[in-house]
Amino acid sequence: MKKINATIITGFLGAGKTTLLNEILAQAAGERIVVIVNEFGEVGIDGQLVVETAEAIVELNNGCICCTVRGDLVVAISDLIRSDRPIDRLIIETSGLADPAPVIQSFILDDLMSAHVQLDAIVTVVDVRHIARQLQHDEAREQIAFADILLLNKIDLEDEAASEAAECAARRLNPLARFLRTRECAVEARQVLDLGAFDLKNLLALDPDLLADHAHEHSSEIGCVALTIEEGLDPDAFNRWLNRLLQDRGADILRMKGVLNFSGDKRRYVFHGVHMTLDGRPGRPWLNEERRVSQIVFIGRQLDREALLQGLEACRAIATAA
Repeated sequence: MKKINATIITGFLGAGKTTLLNEILAQAAGERIVVIVNEFGEVGIDGQLVVETAEAIVELNNGCICCTVRGDLVVAISDLIRSDRPIDRLIIETSGLADPAPVIQSFILDDLMSAHVQLDAIVTVVDVRHIARQLQHDEAREQIAFADILLLNKIDLEDEAASEAAECAARRLNPLARFLRTRECAVEARQVLDLGAFDLKNLLALDPDLLADHAHEHSSEIGCVALTIEEGLDPDAFNRWLNRLLQDRGADILRMKGVLNFSGDKRRYVFHGVHMTLDGRPGRPWLNEERRVSQIVFIGRQLDREALLQGLEACRAIATAA
């Protein structure tokens, strides 16, 4: 029986993993692809941003796929296998704080998964603008070290010298990977799919304890704050608040992303940021039967949930009109 090819997309917070996933799905040409999206926080943003060409989207939230929801990954894939539904491909997008090693273990050590699923490649997206700062984190270094394919992303935001420095830093950690330089993760699907690039022997040489059962622990100073607000937001008030927040705490905010309900706007607004770099644009229109809410996730050091909530609530259109 032919095994299902599985691709793991990983990379540190804000590197562009969901952008790469959508790039692949846009080229899917009718393939039946099941996507599993993992987010560190309890509110799932990325699942709302995946293009609608996926056969199914499974969200694993409120913990990393390498530790607290690792069992959920095994259950989700096992349920798909037992359902006998036709699946052409499986793509897993990990949390930006995930250690790839325990995820790899799941594909190799679980009997049902190893019998039905073939791990094809680990694709790691690297943010060339923030790589120096991100390599201070063990997870970022591990994601690069375990990669079969390394996408050096956001090269349009830096000059050639910075891109060269980023590639040298990544090559020191993983000289065996195939390197691709990208703007907004624009690649041909064939460059990252069906490569047969995963090689367990190479990884065991890198980490002889790869298949040993060990827990992954995140830094205790890094936390996640997820906010949801029902009332429509005033866009000007929101932009002022967010810019002030980044000026004051930008170095401590590793990642932020959100889907916003701006008052009177027929389309949702999607934004994301890494440290003090922000990007936002209109998203899909709100459907008539859809619940219009704003959801924001912050990941960073020593975050004050109450202060963030108060700042967001002050951006309500009702509050600014009062």
